[in-house]
Amino acid sequence: MTVLRILRIIHVLAKHRLDRNLPDRSQSPLLSILLWLIKWFPMPRVTNTAAVSVRLALEELGPVFVKFGQILSTRRDLFSQELSDELQKLQAQVPPFDSAEAIKVVETSLDAPLGEIFSSFDEVPLAAASVAQVHTAHLIATGDEVVVKIIRPGVDRAIHLDVKVMYFFARWLERLSQEARRLHLVTVVSDYEATILGELNLLLEAANTIQLGDNWRHSGKLYVPRVYQEYSSKDVMVMERIYGVTATDMKTLNARQTNMKKLAHLGVEIFFSQVFEDNFFHADMHPGNVFVDTSDPENPTYIALDCAIIGSLTENDKNYLARNLIAFFQQDYDEVARLHLMSGWVPEDTDVKEFAAVIRNVCEPVFQKPIKEISFGNVLLSLFQAARQFEMEVQPQLILLQKTLINIEGMGRQMYPDLDLWETAAPFMEHWMNQRIGIQGFIRKINEHAPKWLDWLPELPDIAYNTLMEIKQLSEQNRAQAVTLTRVREALEIQARHRKFQRLGGIALIAAIISIFIPLTGYAAQINLLIPGSLLGTLGIYWMYIHS
Repeated sequence: MTVLRILRIIHVLAKHRLDRNLPDRSQSPLLSILLWLIKWFPMPRVTNTAAVSVRLALEELGPVFVKFGQILSTRRDLFSQELSDELQKLQAQVPPFDSAEAIKVVETSLDAPLGEIFSSFDEVPLAAASVAQVHTAHLIATGDEVVVKIIRPGVDRAIHLDVKVMYFFARWLERLSQEARRLHLVTVVSDYEATILGELNLLLEAANTIQLGDNWRHSGKLYVPRVYQEYSSKDVMVMERIYGVTATDMKTLNARQTNMKKLAHLGVEIFFSQVFEDNFFHADMHPGNVFVDTSDPENPTYIALDCAIIGSLTENDKNYLARNLIAFFQQDYDEVARLHLMSGWVPEDTDVKEFAAVIRNVCEPVFQKPIKEISFGNVLLSLFQAARQFEMEVQPQLILLQKTLINIEGMGRQMYPDLDLWETAAPFMEHWMNQRIGIQGFIRKINEHAPKWLDWLPELPDIAYNTLMEIKQLSEQNRAQAVTLTRVREALEIQARHRKFQRLGGIALIAAIISIFIPLTGYAAQINLLIPGSLLGTLGIYWMYIHS
């Protein structure tokens, strides 16, 4: 099946003539090989533009490729306006599946006829995405207006197959290329597999949505729709219908006189708060999943949808990342290089000064520039390329975070091109670090642990007594073990001496036997050998006896 899928991918590339989007093949041998392979397939005449063909090809190849196109749609700095607009359509304009199938999935999953749950159900989907589509409805029990999210039938089989193809290419490249091994392509595919398969379980998305909503319920900055758990299952999720403006619908946002500067800065604050304070961040923040509440245009807020992909970091990774960001903001490249070394992201024998110089050359031009003049995606790419000479390895656990940063940059570039990321992020990160180190950090830790310590306080005398008794018992056990070890050591030494004397006795006995049976002539010669032989034999038997 994997081979057939690979051939299918090449066929779709040829069908839509995606070779029109490739750069000059003379610049890359791999592109020349790819074009040569494509020519073996029928090359139809197409009337669509190259950009439209890319979107159609991604849609035809299925959910994994649609998701990839969604990520690319946020990078308008990398693609033409036409191609970016076409990729944008992948966010919510994926062709829907049949409504009769959708109703069947709902009734099977909720184990009830549609009419017993909903007073109305719109058979025309409100939106369709790569993995699921949504329909509007009204609940009978409460009369609430809701949306019903339904997993595409058979999508799990398509995803598993495409992931197998990705594994095939990743393993193949890692065998052939040291660069591919440095990037841990197989691990990256494994992480992506876990991510996209997580989108197939709507119970997991429901739990994530509830948790994210609880984290921001009273913030007045980010709203998360309510989930109706009693009407949700693995393949169906019912949630509150919300009304807002898509984050990149600039025409509507400007028409409503939305304060775009506040909105952009609020987006940065929300992201860093999710990562560093909650350690629970929405990791699929493409424009189709982010809406804006413009009921107060001067103080707009965000609405988050589709919480299937949630990211988190270990405490060590989070602390190292925070210190790296602060060092970047302070342009302390020596500290950045040192932190990379401490975290194990570069080999131990890396020359810190040389590595810091490379980072400085890449990052120095970034500072104090508005986002419209720079691309953080390009900065990351330049850093990875420059770090090859130091054998820097891509950290798989940070891939999801990097993807989210790219999404945010893409949206920020569209919403407010003059956004200064440093202006918003640097004060936040410095405040966050101050809360964890120094006096503030000390006080915060006391406040966090004080209730637990108060619960333990009445038990402290018993804990202290038990601890002292355990120490005393441990000391006695150590002394007993020391005596036992001494006796064992002495016994081993005695055994070693016995074995030595037994070997000597055996050698003497053998020598005696040999001396007796040696054929010698003459009475004197026999007497001369018999006496020492007898003595050796007697001595050998004695040694073997007393040391047995």
